[in-house]
Amino acid sequence: MAATLLEMKSITKEFPGVKALDNVNIAVYDGEIHALVGENGAGKSTLMNVLSGVYPYGTYTGEVFFQGHECRHQSISDSERLGIVIIHQELALIPYLSIGENMFLGNEQHRHGRIDWNLTYQKAEEYLRMVGIDENPRVLIKDIGVAKQQLVEIAKALAKNVRLLILDEPTSSLNEGDSRKILDLLLNLRKERGVTSIMISHKLNEVSYVADRFTILRDGAAIETLDGQKDAVTEERIIRGMVGRDLTERYPHRETRIRDGIALEVKDWTVFHELYRERKVVDSVSFRVHNGEVVGIYGLIGSGRTELAMSIFGEAYGTKTEGTLYKDGRELVLRSIPEAIDANLAYVTEDRKASGLILSNSIVHNITLPKLSLVSNGARIDKELERQTAEHFRKRLGVKAPNIDQRVENLSGGNQQKVLLGKWVFTKPDVLLLDEPTRGVDVGAKYEIYQIINGLAEEGKAVLLISSELPEILGMCDRIYVMNRGRLVAEFAGSEATQEKIMARIMQDVKGENSA
Repeated sequence: MAATLLEMKSITKEFPGVKALDNVNIAVYDGEIHALVGENGAGKSTLMNVLSGVYPYGTYTGEVFFQGHECRHQSISDSERLGIVIIHQELALIPYLSIGENMFLGNEQHRHGRIDWNLTYQKAEEYLRMVGIDENPRVLIKDIGVAKQQLVEIAKALAKNVRLLILDEPTSSLNEGDSRKILDLLLNLRKERGVTSIMISHKLNEVSYVADRFTILRDGAAIETLDGQKDAVTEERIIRGMVGRDLTERYPHRETRIRDGIALEVKDWTVFHELYRERKVVDSVSFRVHNGEVVGIYGLIGSGRTELAMSIFGEAYGTKTEGTLYKDGRELVLRSIPEAIDANLAYVTEDRKASGLILSNSIVHNITLPKLSLVSNGARIDKELERQTAEHFRKRLGVKAPNIDQRVENLSGGNQQKVLLGKWVFTKPDVLLLDEPTRGVDVGAKYEIYQIINGLAEEGKAVLLISSELPEILGMCDRIYVMNRGRLVAEFAGSEATQEKIMARIMQDVKGENSA
């Protein structure tokens, strides 16, 4: 048996009204990849924030031992000095600094009190090669894709002589191919450099691919640790530990009842990039969504899915938008987000923290903000009606919180996502554009969100579902459009679509582009 590198004993952490960790014990062996799994709100990120010094010693109870010595970290810099490096789900890179500048920010390479830029970029290039990036370290972060940014974060950790690497949802924004590169890199870092890793992820197929052992958290407590070699570890077994029951179906059944009439129709829709105004990001796209129908749009990252949805929603993205938009057979011209809301459209963004929610505000204020006229009496907000409305949506969507006055930043990711969904359902939309509605959400919360989507469709709402998870698209949608490089390249009935057919159509289009 390998030596124990990390041991956390009886860790308890409380926030106002919430016990996030309850007497948690965990041990991580030297040289292993250890998966930390659980539902949103189970305490995974909180536990790692205790370990890394985000929550300093004294704000929790319990003991942390690393390489046999007790740790009482007061900051992240304390843990990093020991080689404990955490990469958060929201990457901590500065877009308008170069790759090299980001990699050594706070870890500057200097001589005689001055930064040595030649040494900085020389070392940055060395570490970039270690993680498989063939990129000039002087390139700005904003000019590389999300997958490369994730690799830059890992290279940055290597530059700090990482001994224990903590990754919180490292592949949540990546497609399957880019995710596999990250996972293979973790395996290679263990083999070639002896790096021990703790990986938090809701993608159980991915943790099963890389992890040696699995610790399951539920409601702030450590339920059990499974050994990939000794125990019969399957996704179903992990889910049972996470949710406390068998989850027999990943996608709830829905009787498709498509109503008469086309709720939303888009014809010859073209959108140009916001900065590079001659570049098309959406190219002559046409599609339709009926009342009571869930229509999926699938494509790889960069295919233009998000840009399409945002441009429809009151031109929230893009320049020189061209084409025609129809709702219930009538042409619409929407020049702003308020106009889109007034036309009974709703857009649930893929980034709930940056542009979907006001994290420092309460549940009640977040839910009612998009359409205050629904809780107003003349020019004044009816506070009682506002609270009753927010409480109704909290219960309807199953938001786990002590009350509606809870600040959204103190909710788990899954409950934040429910608040985001509730915020737009509150506006009484006829058409919902859902962009990655289950990103960073555990299987239990996903199922609840799927039930909400099905319920909206059964009410006769038209739902456009954008997702990077192909099984989700196949499990939820009545029809599926496939998008690549700004264009729709295929359409399938939900009953006829398969992963193989969809990916074959994308690859066929890519080959056609390359040979043109």
